[in-house]
Amino acid sequence: QVQLVESGGGLVQPGGSLRLSCASSVFILDYYHIGWFRQAPGKEREGISCIGSVGSNTIYYADSVKGRFTISRDSANGTVYLQMNSLKPGDTGVYYCAADTPCSYYTDSNVAHYNEYWGQGTQVSVSS
Repeated sequence: QVQLVESGGGLVQPGGSLRLSCASSVFILDYYHIGWFRQAPGKEREGISCIGSVGSNTIYYADSVKGRFTISRDSANGTVYLQMNSLKPGDTGVYYCAADTPCSYYTDSNVAHYNEYWGQGTQVSVSS
């Protein structure tokens, strides 16, 4: 059974930073494609970043987060991180990690429907 557990959300002022974590077994996080999604109130779940399985050297960022967010994998600790800098009020939402859709699918607006496994989500609120 694939279990993904997010953590690291919270309330931050505009311009601030947060680091989200997605924890699972090392096998899952190394051999599955792992994506980050966010869902703002009243909006569809949006795929914002993806890291391919180990060896694929594939990373994706949505235009809305490119240059501000960084996805990375710590295989030793079984965790995928999303470092979020220069946060804006528009980044507010529930953030989910998911597996196992290849990063090439993340340009598809329906990518949320392709992922089989999801975490429970963590709330990020950006407000002064």
